[in-house]
Amino acid sequence: MPTTEYGEAAVALTRQLIERPSVTPNDADCQKIMMQRLTAAGFVCEPMRFGEVDNFWATRGQGDGTLVFAGHTDVVPTGPESGWSTPPFTATDRDGVLYGRGAADMKASLAAMTVAAEAFAQQHPNHRGRLGFLITADEEGPARDGTVKVVEALIARGEQVDWCVVGEPSSSESLGDIIKNGRRGSINGVITIRGKQGHIAYPQFAENPIHGAFLALDALAKEPWDEGNAFFEPTRLQFGNIQAGTGATNVIPGSLTAQFNVRFSTETDATTIRSRCEEILGAHVADFDIKWHLSGEPFLTEPGALVEAVTASIKSITGTSAKLSTGGGTSDGRFIAQTGTQIVELGPINASIHQIDEHILLSDIPRLTAIYYGIMTRLLTIH
Repeated sequence: MPTTEYGEAAVALTRQLIERPSVTPNDADCQKIMMQRLTAAGFVCEPMRFGEVDNFWATRGQGDGTLVFAGHTDVVPTGPESGWSTPPFTATDRDGVLYGRGAADMKASLAAMTVAAEAFAQQHPNHRGRLGFLITADEEGPARDGTVKVVEALIARGEQVDWCVVGEPSSSESLGDIIKNGRRGSINGVITIRGKQGHIAYPQFAENPIHGAFLALDALAKEPWDEGNAFFEPTRLQFGNIQAGTGATNVIPGSLTAQFNVRFSTETDATTIRSRCEEILGAHVADFDIKWHLSGEPFLTEPGALVEAVTASIKSITGTSAKLSTGGGTSDGRFIAQTGTQIVELGPINASIHQIDEHILLSDIPRLTAIYYGIMTRLLTIH
């Protein structure tokens, strides 16, 4: 791949995308820009709007083996613009760094994968298999009308995705040092423990839910859910909020609520977590309920064709031997995993994402473009 020519194009496209104020779920025509370029490169682009969310699916080529690049055009709010060194939606170069909201999460990745695809289509017009894109504007928001809906539509019509690279900012200290080959599952719960409200001086006529909750919540926090495995750390439950009381000093409250989250490995599942939580609570309190929200099941891509192609491409461009990781939060990979595809997440350094003065090294954009191009050539050309 002629790195200089295409690297400059990727930097220019990154700037163009940053200057579109696509605060979730507004796409601000970022997808239009991408689709115009992909269409010119021979892709068939299909806008897929659900509710108020713009998404698109694009493919080029045919035959066995589909490699999809996935990402999101929406960004988080800027926070107070007065805190930014330069306007957040003005792409600004300073000392070899490009600043702007979405620079790292993930407009540089979108630009790199688009320009890499243009170069690949030009250099390999008759490549084997299919090269695709799955792009949403609903990753930073509630994630109800974005990737999850596109995946449902693709499954319904029998689309096959063999390999997927999600452009999330996965790198830690240097570009390509870490790739995500899976993510933990995430389930949220809200516990309500009910007692009987009364005067604090007459506890014999009341039932204090706080006292009953102590042992129950402590048991949940200390429960050894599993020991993890070679790819995942042990499952952990963490409380985020506990609330009870009326604000008065002389009232025993009638109820207590506690919010918690469980990040879980492939050694357990959401059904087991629900059952064990209810069993533990039932051993300590008499009157309670739990409301559940499952954000996503865990997924894992073990070393194979995709991981080998990604690590080899990183090594050839950066000299880095990438480490595999399943840490961090959730991503849209959890929805794409439902297709049975191999998935990795590979993108820029993530230290500044969602922060004031979000940024990316300018030199990393051409290198990321070359890495994406290398993945395409390793999976969609005959060696």
